[in-house]
Amino acid sequence: MPNFPPNVPLPTNLQTPLDLDAIKRVLEAVLLSSSGALTLAELKRVFEVELGNDFLRRALEELKAEWRGRAVELVLVADGWRFQTRPEVQPYLDRLNPEKPPRYSRAVLETLAVITYRQPVTRGDVEEIRGVVLNSQIVKTLEERGWIEVVGHKDVPGRPALFATTKQFLSDLNLRALSELPLLPELARDLIANALPEDVPEATGE
Repeated sequence: MPNFPPNVPLPTNLQTPLDLDAIKRVLEAVLLSSSGALTLAELKRVFEVELGNDFLRRALEELKAEWRGRAVELVLVADGWRFQTRPEVQPYLDRLNPEKPPRYSRAVLETLAVITYRQPVTRGDVEEIRGVVLNSQIVKTLEERGWIEVVGHKDVPGRPALFATTKQFLSDLNLRALSELPLLPELARDLIANALPEDVPEATGE
């Protein structure tokens, strides 16, 4: 991808169709060149002129519509706006990059599900719900993946850490907010389907 200058001169009158088209082209270039999602605040810094949030959203929504039906789409996730390939073309991309994505054990996925639907929760909360001692490596795995973080401490003796999911977790699921999460039974089926059989814990614990 070519590199674009940080500031792109545009007309000060932003109300004409020509101005909107120019802004969409700049947004398109910036988003296609970015390695991750960009927020409205980050996108506004690209321009020398001041753009209102409503105007910028309109430009992004029109750009999203222009890309609709193509192999690459513009989406809004928790971290901001980004271009991404559509799921149906992923098998073709996998042939160029045959590395398989990491798969997580049932214990990791169950812990993630508890944190996701009961957040914020402590380590003890997770252990009480799952009925087994929580392995520290599970927490480390989820933190390193960027899916959970400490958001505070519970006001009880020992002040245990409170865990919650991150914006990156939502973005990795192509979601904008927790309210878009699937119902728990549906998620539970996915967890079981994706669990590695050799990592399923024994009835006595992990």
